[in-house]
Amino acid sequence: MDQAERLRKLVGHQQASEAPEAPAAGGRLGNARVIAVTSGKGGVGKTNLTVNLAIALGLAGQRVLVVDADLGMANVEVVLGSSTKKHLLNLLEEGTELQDVLVHGPYGVEYISGGSGIEKAQAFDAGRKDVLLRKLAAAGDLADIILIDTGAGLGKNVMDFILAADQVLLLTTPEPTALTDAYAVMKAYSMYAHEQDLRLIVNRVYDEQESREVMAKLAQTAARFLHMDVDCLGYIFEDAAVMRAVRKQTPVLVSQPDAAASRCIRAIADSVLYGTPAAVKKGWKEFLRQIFHFSR
Repeated sequence: MDQAERLRKLVGHQQASEAPEAPAAGGRLGNARVIAVTSGKGGVGKTNLTVNLAIALGLAGQRVLVVDADLGMANVEVVLGSSTKKHLLNLLEEGTELQDVLVHGPYGVEYISGGSGIEKAQAFDAGRKDVLLRKLAAAGDLADIILIDTGAGLGKNVMDFILAADQVLLLTTPEPTALTDAYAVMKAYSMYAHEQDLRLIVNRVYDEQESREVMAKLAQTAARFLHMDVDCLGYIFEDAAVMRAVRKQTPVLVSQPDAAASRCIRAIADSVLYGTPAAVKKGWKEFLRQIFHFSR
């Protein structure tokens, strides 16, 4: 049974557990692999990629958790057509545990709404940070891969997320402004990341040749001026099915599993799992310590 057929069953509320088991990316012993999905500018499809990638990885047998860390936004909820009243800071309430803020969304997507709570938490005293760290740490036991949907650009919080992650997926489009902003992210990352693992994805390309040209341009520029090797993870075709899915608040991988964009996203998921080896350098708990600026 191919993935498209499993997705059709998923729409019909069948269990996605029929998917073949893939090697666990982070292992099943609380050492989840943390992947930050980011972009140099807004509007390039970052949250769409994050949500659909979570579905594709879930179908491949991975336990996936999405953390919506785009401050002040609820884009993951919009894409899923879901909602929640609980967010990260509710964990400070006595009697509120991780399961209370963990949303079991549609299509098998589990997510936590971080919102502005992450930014506020960075200014907390050690006691409250310790509570958040202890309660959030349990997420590392619930997932093989944790996807962080960051904001766009080079804000301090975005940089905190991408520098703390095991791996960064940088999404861009072929537009000159998007490429310029993507290069700015690459430059900042090359300057501050001690252990670098950045993979490039190009969205809204019209053919494979265009994607190759964009990827080659960025990779060559990074090698020449930043002395940084950038792997190209994949591309996503321009596809009207994506906009139709956004309007229906249904992930394109579910609404039209055979669409060109859906096939591209499944290929990217395969690259995440089976492409260039990616190690769990820090893991979830160390990620939390870094973004909360908490060490003890």
